[in-house]
Amino acid sequence: GYMDVQAQKLRRELLNTGVQVKEINGQIYLIMPGNITFDSNEATIKAGFQPVLNSIAKVIKEYNKTMVQVNGYTDSTGNAAINNSLSLMRANSVSNYLRIKGVDANRIVANGYGSSNPIASNSTALGREQNRRVEIVLINRQ
Repeated sequence: GYMDVQAQKLRRELLNTGVQVKEINGQIYLIMPGNITFDSNEATIKAGFQPVLNSIAKVIKEYNKTMVQVNGYTDSTGNAAINNSLSLMRANSVSNYLRIKGVDANRIVANGYGSSNPIASNSTALGREQNRRVEIVLINRQ
């Protein structure tokens, strides 16, 4: 269906970028780890991440029947208030970038979840880097 075709296109566009494309319950998750998105304690998009976001924006614009949820996460270092704020700033950075690239602002929602929902252990540097991430969730609204 619509979401499968979109996911296949995203997989092709994002090959070898470090972005994981997962389909879960009819939604597409683009999982972008910290090593390609942001430096620690930063919400400024790394220059090397811009081409990845350009590819994502291109596909999202083509498949305009999806809602775009941008979720920011941090590792567990720092306190909850700082992490929640930082994760939202990261989500907003990605959302704003997508808007600049022509994705309709009415389709985008940004959320900051701090250190909740870790995908790796916070006890190692590699794990913390994986937890410092932004996930874009594409939700079919047909």
